[in-house]
Amino acid sequence: MLGLPRPLLLGYVAVALFMTGDGFELTFLAKYLVDLGHSPVDAALVFTVYGFVAALSAWCSGVVAELFGARRVMMTGGVLWLVLQVVFLTVALGSGSLPLILLVYGARAAAYPLFIYAFVVLIAQTVDRSRLASAMGWYWAAYSLGIGVLGTYLPSWIIPAVGERATLWLAMPWVIAGVLLCTRVAVRQVDPAAEVPDRRARVRELARGATILVENRQILLTAVVRVICNLTLFGFPVVMPLYLSTTAGGGIGVFDLTQWMRLWGLMFAVTIVTNVVWGRIGDRYGWMAQMRWYGCTACAVATLAFYYVPQWFGPNMLLMNAAAVLLAIGVSAFVPLGAVFASLAPAHPGAAISAHNLAAGVSTFLGPAIATVLLPVVGAVGVCWTYAALYVVGGVVTLFIHPPQPGTVPLPATQVSPSTVPAPYRSTLRSPS
Repeated sequence: MLGLPRPLLLGYVAVALFMTGDGFELTFLAKYLVDLGHSPVDAALVFTVYGFVAALSAWCSGVVAELFGARRVMMTGGVLWLVLQVVFLTVALGSGSLPLILLVYGARAAAYPLFIYAFVVLIAQTVDRSRLASAMGWYWAAYSLGIGVLGTYLPSWIIPAVGERATLWLAMPWVIAGVLLCTRVAVRQVDPAAEVPDRRARVRELARGATILVENRQILLTAVVRVICNLTLFGFPVVMPLYLSTTAGGGIGVFDLTQWMRLWGLMFAVTIVTNVVWGRIGDRYGWMAQMRWYGCTACAVATLAFYYVPQWFGPNMLLMNAAAVLLAIGVSAFVPLGAVFASLAPAHPGAAISAHNLAAGVSTFLGPAIATVLLPVVGAVGVCWTYAALYVVGGVVTLFIHPPQPGTVPLPATQVSPSTVPAPYRSTLRSPS
């Protein structure tokens, strides 16, 4: 069925449901915190701490799932998310205490990588190698549908009716449905026992995911590009609702919150298609040029467009939609990065992919961190120019990365074949942006 493994069908639905709930607050929490009396810098700091914890959890989740079993780790991540969400809504937000919000919301950040990346391990364990790329394509489609489309559009319709706090509560039924569906139906039927002949070896492989950055200069440069490629993806949900929908901290307030949320939802909706398209183009014509000229360039231009379009043209949703589509095209052009990591370290593919996951996690931290540091100093314009400049830097860095790749230098199949990669890491060979 179009490369979708039927035994895991409900698991894909579960991922979409879980990420719908997890993504509910992504586009409005920063503004809501400001409305509650916190500063824009405080709001940015909340997302920065969240990204830091999520980065560590994402780095470790594959090996943890391999050690203890995907089903058990998914259930743990789901229950942890639900418990901490209740604490966040009843205690942390109600207290008005920034340290308490940082503690609880930051702790909740560890939960979602355990759920979604454990399912990635399950895919690697149960899907035939010849269909693994297609199976992963469906996984990322489910992920984007949840966090980027349903998780954005639904709150944009719910908030005008019930407000932000009630909308945050309404995220929980989606997560509950995802956890129950995946752990009670899909995963229980196919999740194999965790057979780990050498747990110490797997932990060492995880640690090598960090040390390889020092040992292999090409891997380090690729990690830099991996960090840069998603800066706006995690930074804009902090900056843009304040800039577009309020007058706080230099915002212009020309769009209401629901317009911004639907704009961001459009960006994710486009990536569902462009991730697949860019993957096929990169596999045919080469990876690095695609990321350099289309990924970095399009992201730099789109980033500045998000700031200057409302400055020059006012509340013009047509042009803002065009900027969102351009950003989606640019972000998804980085699809081949997972394969680049693996091809640069054929002797240690697991460590290379672990380094990829670590760099991806750092991006979730650094995007909001840049906003936290620069918003009070240079405002939204300075943050956008910083992101754009870093994309240019990323383009320059790609000139010094020389992996064997299709379309230019022949790529031996053994270097990136899923069979050469330990199970927790195989699936990220073709991870999306």
